[in-house]
Amino acid sequence: MLNLCSPPLRQHTAYEQPWFVLNSSRYSVVPSDHPAISHFYAFDVADSADLLAVPDGCVDIVFDCDATRPSVRICGTPLEAQRVQLLQGHHYFGVRFSPGVIPGFINVMAEDLTEQEWDLLEVSAFAQRIFESIVQAPQLQEQMKLFNDYLIPRLMGRTSKLTAMVIQQALAHRGDLRIQQLEHLSGYTSRSIHRQFSQDTGLSPKTFCRIIRCQAALETLNTQRDVSFSELALDLGFSDQSHFLRDFKKLVSTTPCEYQRTMLRNAYNERISFA
Repeated sequence: MLNLCSPPLRQHTAYEQPWFVLNSSRYSVVPSDHPAISHFYAFDVADSADLLAVPDGCVDIVFDCDATRPSVRICGTPLEAQRVQLLQGHHYFGVRFSPGVIPGFINVMAEDLTEQEWDLLEVSAFAQRIFESIVQAPQLQEQMKLFNDYLIPRLMGRTSKLTAMVIQQALAHRGDLRIQQLEHLSGYTSRSIHRQFSQDTGLSPKTFCRIIRCQAALETLNTQRDVSFSELALDLGFSDQSHFLRDFKKLVSTTPCEYQRTMLRNAYNERISFA
């Protein structure tokens, strides 16, 4: 039986949205010390475009810091590649929560965040109080401090110990996890695990694991040049290479080969500045 006094969610640093990075004139990332937040980021959009967001299992808060029409939205994870519009020349400041974490200061159910965007000012009275200060702050470090000082004390409270365990196991196994393993580890039935996890995250355990497995594939393609797709499929627990290719294409909207070629051609890793 799962120890309900076990420690809370361990921090996991999520990855970037690759198409956002490629369409930015500069892209900065600062990891967070808080276990509920993966990292903060800021970028300037080079060209207006309907970009693709890929599934990452994360909730993002994105501030458009435009001087004349600033805005802020909270975005749930897509389940497949999904179009998102960013505006040319605008500066954005973002907060990416750790996979599976729903911030406690919003009045939105987890299930209503998945594949959706909300105006944060309409669903969080707390955010209204610091919105103008954040979008007017000239530096990323100052924006981070404002967010940390005011909203971090109101972050926690939505993730149960059972859900935290499922998230940790999914991340540790890179998404290659079966419900029977979770039953054995937790002592709970699959129905109980599914109900609690869906309530906390808006996703089923199976869907979350599928997303994490996709992210593991992206991370491999971003960091390794000579990748055998058949070996990668096997490492990630796919039944065969064709299954991996179909799943990747559905979630990322391109093939692994074309994705890696695009990232290498555009020097993806060199575009990200870590502070």
